[in-house]
Amino acid sequence: MNFQPLGKRVLVKRVEEANTTMSGIIIPDNAKEKPSRGEVVAVGKKVKDVEVGNQVLFGKYAGQEVSLGADKYMVLDLADVLGIIG
Repeated sequence: MNFQPLGKRVLVKRVEEANTTMSGIIIPDNAKEKPSRGEVVAVGKKVKDVEVGNQVLFGKYAGQEVSLGADKYMVLDLADVLGIIG
């Protein structure tokens, strides 16, 4: 996969969250929300705030989902990134 976001955009791979609650209840796939956190895998040349490998939070309805090969990613404007985890 070779994808370079343009401008102030980042390419993020969603991080899947746990399938069970803290009390042990299993959450079925159709009841789970899409995760709003992910790992940055590529950044545009104008992006200075985040780096490849950062874990980030983003808005629930932010960005555009794209398929590159067999994997799905999110292309986000830097403004849609709420913050870096860790």
